[in-house]
Amino acid sequence: MELFYYMVFGALGIVVAALELSKSNKDRVNTSAAFNSFKNNYLLVYSLMMAGDWLQGPYVYYLYTTYGFGKGEIGQLFIAGFGSSMLFGTIVGSLADKQGRKRASVTYCITYILSCITKHSPQYKVLMVGRILGGIATSLLFSAFESWLVAEHFKRGFDQQWLSLTFSKAIFLGNGLVAILAGLFGNLLVDTLSLGPVSPFDAAAVFLAIGMAVILSSWTENYGDSSESKDLLTQFKGAAVAIASDEKIALLGAIQSLFEGSMYTFVFLWTPALSPNDEEIPHGFIFATFMLASMLGSSIASRLLARNSTRVESYMQIIFVISSASLLLPILTNFLVTPSKVKGGGITLAASAKKIWDALEKTLAH
Repeated sequence: MELFYYMVFGALGIVVAALELSKSNKDRVNTSAAFNSFKNNYLLVYSLMMAGDWLQGPYVYYLYTTYGFGKGEIGQLFIAGFGSSMLFGTIVGSLADKQGRKRASVTYCITYILSCITKHSPQYKVLMVGRILGGIATSLLFSAFESWLVAEHFKRGFDQQWLSLTFSKAIFLGNGLVAILAGLFGNLLVDTLSLGPVSPFDAAAVFLAIGMAVILSSWTENYGDSSESKDLLTQFKGAAVAIASDEKIALLGAIQSLFEGSMYTFVFLWTPALSPNDEEIPHGFIFATFMLASMLGSSIASRLLARNSTRVESYMQIIFVISSASLLLPILTNFLVTPSKVKGGGITLAASAKKIWDALEKTLAH
């Protein structure tokens, strides 16, 4: 693996570690042993669930290319997954409330395990079914588990303030540390142990199965409040009225949608962008670096939000400019560096820097 990846990962790791270790403990809350046991159980399950999700991320596109699919066909598979999540995401919450959050969590595990199994098939239709199952699972992941946690927390009579402790730990572990470790573990399976691009999906299925066993053995069932349940059409009408009555809600939704759209475009294209000629790249290690950068952003955001004097609108404008500039870099380098037509091989930092330098010299000479 090229030294460049180690340098970037190491630099980000040092900064993130410094920021996390410098956090003040003055607001630490004393909790009960029963709550700590409950919290640790949820964090274990949530970490396993997120590991099952993050392990797949770096290798989805790469796996499809090894089956011989082009960018157009892979794009259709990605759209099917995102579309499935969008469609089922509107109903899984209410279904989980009615049928039970524990049952919905187990359904997530089963659905995602089935999705992982489909990755063993090179057949397009089978992979399409897998993407649809993955979309359903994603909707369940970001609805059922948090709903179960909130309901169970209050059912057991724990202090309301303690709930934020569980959520903050879950975000740090599930969306931070576990994501980084999942990328590194995937890289170990595929590149170091040479087990093939399907191995991370098999590992994900194992983590999901372990998590499901913990859920079945230690979780109790809870349901939503039937008195507050509304049909889907009523919910959509209420949302439409809220958007129409307040311009800020519509603008916030548009901003969020545009940012998410850019992010998912990046999710789809980062693999072919870094290996346009099937260059050998460490997908898992690169993904872990992305997640480390995301963790750094979360750490900085928590500090900005803690400052009452700093308005969110002021620094979010800067963040959007930086994000736009970052996504503009591949376009600029495409003009500066003549793309290689050589298939395979590896990308070296020295060669890339030399190409950019030569291109700049030619530009300045003219």
